[in-house]
Amino acid sequence: MANTFKNAFAANVSNSSYVDLYTAPSSTTTIILGLALCNKTASAVNVTVQMQDTSDSNNDFQVLDTVSIPARTTLEVLAGQKYVLETTDVLRVKAGTGSAIDATLGFMEIT
Repeated sequence: MANTFKNAFAANVSNSSYVDLYTAPSSTTTIILGLALCNKTASAVNVTVQMQDTSDSNNDFQVLDTVSIPARTTLEVLAGQKYVLETTDVLRVKAGTGSAIDATLGFMEIT
């Protein structure tokens, strides 16, 4: 089994629909190491993060539910915990204001 450290990025996260930040590839287990959400604007912006468990009838589970990020601030979430995404599971992000949030995800893929 190979362990590969990677990053995924989403600039200008949408406020109209969820952005699929990362989808675990087939035959891969992914360990989430951290997620940074950067508010680039001069006003607070709400952010929602969810995981989709594709093995459970595509159920979506909230990780952050409408959490406010202050102006010009980066919120580090999922750090220190080990969240596991199985094959084809998805991590999604949605902003309360369009183009205000950039997301950076650090993870390790086990293949």
